[in-house]
Formats: sequence, C-alpha cells, structure tokens
Amino acid sequence: MCRSCDYMMASHVAPASRRFFLKLAGTAVASLAIAPNSFAQKAPPKPDNILSPHDALNRLMNGNSRYVEGVSKRHDFKHEREALTKGQNPYAGILSCADSRIAPEYAFDTGRGDLFVCRVAGNFLNDDVVASFEYAVLVLNTPLLMVLGHQTCGAVDSAIKSIKDNTTLPGHLPSLVTAIAPSVKATLNQAGNTLDNAIRQNVILNVEKLKIATPIIDKFIADKRLRIVGAMYHLNTGRIELLS
Repeated sequence: MCRSCDYMMASHVAPASRRFFLKLAGTAVASLAIAPNSFAQKAPPKPDNILSPHDALNRLMNGNSRYVEGVSKRHDFKHEREALTKGQNPYAGILSCADSRIAPEYAFDTGRGDLFVCRVAGNFLNDDVVASFEYAVLVLNTPLLMVLGHQTCGAVDSAIKSIKDNTTLPGHLPSLVTAIAPSVKATLNQAGNTLDNAIRQNVILNVEKLKIATPIIDKFIADKRLRIVGAMYHLNTGRIELLS
C-alpha cells in the first residue's frame, strides 16, 4: 500500500475508534504501574521460611545443633533452583566475619535462599551492611538479624596490637582498626583475656548499633516484626553461643 493510501486511512479513522485506542493505551500504562506490586505479592519461593522472629531463631539454633553433632541434613540443591530463580525470602540475616573458617550456611545447616549473609573482617556495621539489612527486612521480609563473632578473630587481634603499640597497619587495614577500636578500648583494662573480651564486646556494640539504625530497622523492631541478636562461633566445637 502506498504512503498516500496509508495517510488517507489514518485520516478517516472514526472518532470512536480513536477514543477506544486511547483508552486501550491508558489501560496498558496503568497495568505496568500495578505490575510491580502484583509481582511482590506472589507466593514466596520457600514458604517454610515465613517465620516469626522467635521461630526463626529457634530454627537457626536447631540447625547449629545438627551441625555440631555432625548430622546435617541432605539439602536438595538441584530441585530448589527453579523456585529460587523467581525470588528469595531468607528467614535470617547474618553479619559474619570474612574469616575463611566461618561459614554461616554450614554452621546453621541451611540451604540456598535461607540466609542473607553480609561478611566483613571483624563483623562490624558500616553503611553498606546497614543498607543490605534494610533491603532484607523491608523487601525480603527477613524477621531475624544476627551479628556473629568468633573465637581468635584475626581482625580484632590486629586492632588490639595496633592500638596497644600505637602503630599503623599497611594499606587499607587501618579502616578495620578504626571500626573495631571502640570495642578494644572498652575492654583493655578488663580482667581476663583481652582478645576474648574485645571479640564479645565487638558483637555487643554492633548489635546495639543495628537496633537503633534508622529509619527502617528500628521501626521494624518497634513493631515486633524483627529481632536482632548477637552470637559467638566456637571454632573448636562449631557451637554457636547466643550473647543477647
């Protein structure tokens, strides 16, 4: 068909047809605006992960008991892949040290899609970790967050030595010392092992900081939709000890 014919046909479209077309286009735009909300309300990929904060903590600790006893479950990673391509709904978020000996997914005997894990040497909060946990809480409906320290933490030990000796570590390592310093300084004059005391204090301080993180996390705690706890991983046994 020639361009003239195309033009003639377009110019003779009935007003009613044009109104219908505009209405159809408007409906399409509206459906795009609604789509994200509809998508968010679909069934979660792991329905068993919809838990209260109390039940989420119990599930974590039961998993650790199995891990300690060496009777971990056999996880079917193959058949859960399809469900997890459609989203995630982890039942707990873990702030863990980057230490290669600490593996939260193993220590709590969990499968993929169960834990939302942030890792940094010294397991301390920064803006990136808080933002990540805000995402887990607000978007993924994660009901439990845990700060997980561990025995003989090298990052804490280095911070202690740097502060005691008044030395500066190379590269970007001083940023770790700065983050861990409040816990070290709070325990330098305490009785007992300084490293053990500082590791525990580091967990406790970061739990306290996370509890008052605004404007999302503190509100979820106030609404009793979120619980935050601290814990210690014992390297010699694999046991996780709750601190708060």
